[in-house]
Formats: sequence, structure tokens, C-alpha cells
Amino acid sequence: MKKFLSIIMTTILSASLLVGCSSKDDGIQKIGLIVSTLNNPFFVDLKAGIEKRSKELGYEVVVLDSQNDPAKEVSNMEDLTVKDVDVVLLNPVDSDSAIASVMIANNSDLPVITVDRVANGGEVVSHIASDNVAGGDMAAKFLIEKLNSEGNIVELEGTAGSSATRDRGQGFDEGIKESGFNLVAKQSADFDRTKGLTVMENIIQSKGDIDAVFAQNDEMALGAQKALEAANMKDVLIVGFDATDDAVEAVKQGKMAATVAQQPLLIGETAVNAVHKVLSGEKIADYIPVELKLITK
Repeated sequence: MKKFLSIIMTTILSASLLVGCSSKDDGIQKIGLIVSTLNNPFFVDLKAGIEKRSKELGYEVVVLDSQNDPAKEVSNMEDLTVKDVDVVLLNPVDSDSAIASVMIANNSDLPVITVDRVANGGEVVSHIASDNVAGGDMAAKFLIEKLNSEGNIVELEGTAGSSATRDRGQGFDEGIKESGFNLVAKQSADFDRTKGLTVMENIIQSKGDIDAVFAQNDEMALGAQKALEAANMKDVLIVGFDATDDAVEAVKQGKMAATVAQQPLLIGETAVNAVHKVLSGEKIADYIPVELKLITK
């Protein structure tokens, strides 16, 4: 009986090892994707673009959501180091806190490519994003043309510390510098629709006379639009950034004046193309830009 049980246990162990080997050595390479948040249509589209192109090229994608928490992002990167991924696509919550995440990957000899937002330290193979400075400038030029370079302007900023916030703000602020605009308020709403609504309500109460709003993403723009509509300020020009489905529909209906199209699906596809080159032993550029365009009615 002991001999019989020993044979059974040996057989089960051998089978388990074979299953483990076959799943590990099945030839499918894995891409680890850390997303800042999936509670935002832009990043949902970014993920969809990555998954679509990965499927076409035969890669498996392991997706982890940081839920806009830098500590969670670090934990996600630690998880990926033991999940047999071959490369990491990192969409940071915050450009400074992302340094820790990148260094964890560096210490595990795991290549990192940042997407949409940069990491301010650590060794990164490449950064793939739209030119956010150019996008901010595009929004500024649009409002200058529409308002003849005059009026009271509000700017809603994204998450403090993110490269997207810094770059979009830089492009817009430099774009309006030589205009006759009066920047009456510049406040953060963390790229969030509900916060965009609340912050805009407070600005309306304190400032009153507003001609235009530039929101550094569409979620904040849509929140601001609701606040302005409730205050019966329907003539205020609102420009967003990202060209999410809700924002494009708002532009079509005349509720928003414009949105800068960042094309997250294309960013995702471009990121996977870069991964493919890296895993094939090719060198890629330090920065790979993705085309922007302005969506108007």
C-alpha cells in the first residue's frame, strides 16, 4: 500500500510540474501593464488599445490598476516582478513617486516603458505620449481666436505632480502669455469629473464673470460644464483635453467648444509596437510622440 501511494504521489507531483512548465514555457511573452486608474474613460481606452494590439502580436497582458494611489502603484510593480512578465508598460499616478516603481523594475532587470506620464527618475527604455505642451498651446490658440484675445479665463489643473498636468499647463500658460486674457482662477480638480464640478461651482461663486474654461482633461471639463449650466452660464467656452466619447458628444451638442484629441487607443497601440521592437532586440527612441488634433463642432 505504501509503495502504491508513493507511486500515486510521484505521478501527481510529476503532472503538477509538467503543468507548471507548460504554462511557464508555452512561448507566450507577457506584458505587464500598470494603469494609474481605470476609473477614467481615457485610461480605459488606453488599456483597450494595448490589449487589442497585444492580441494581434500574440502577447499576453497582465493588467494592474493603481487606483490613483502611488503606494498601490509600487505594490503593483512588486507583484509584476514575480509574475514572469517580460516588460512593463507603466502609466504613473505621479511622476515623482513613479521613481520608486521604476527602480523596483530596474533592480529586477525588467525593462520599463512609460506611457502618457513620465517617471522623473529610474532607468526607462522609452516614453510614449502625446506632446502635452503642444496640446495646451493648441487650446490656448483656439480660445485666443474665438475670443479675440480678451476675457476672463479659468484653468482647471489635473493631479499635482503628474507630467500631464505640468506639460499641459505649461503649453496653455505660455500660449496665453502674450494675449489680453485675464487668468482669474487656476485650481486643481485632480482630473476628476465630480471635483471639476465642485471646484467650478466655487469659482463661479467667487469670480462670477467668466468667458472661457480650459480643463486639462475632459472629465474636469464635463464637470465644469454641469456647474456652468446649473448657473445658467451657457455662453462660456469650455475646452477639454483627451477627446473621450462623452466630451466629443458634448462638443457635437455645443455644450463644449472643443477638446484636444490625445487618441488613447493609438497611444496604446504605439506602446505595444515599441514593446515588440524591444523584445525583438531592436533599439527604440527615448521618446515616441503620438499625433494630437483639435476636435470642434
